[in-house]
Amino acid sequence: MLAPEPTPPEAARWAARAGLLLPEERHAAVAATARHIHSVVAVLRELDFADTPPAPAYRADQETHDAAV
Repeated sequence: MLAPEPTPPEAARWAARAGLLLPEERHAAVAATARHIHSVVAVLRELDFADTPPAPAYRADQETHDAAV
């Protein structure tokens, strides 16, 4: 389910719910930033990480360094 694009009044309402006083001139910029974050997260949600082990499984000291210079 896709959420609708955040509008400046919604951004102000979200900020108020979080206890942040957002000046009116910042509403549009915050809404644009929220839209950008939503677009990035949407792309990440489409990625298939089925064969990727969780981060704690990574061991940097066990890497094989075989690059030729």
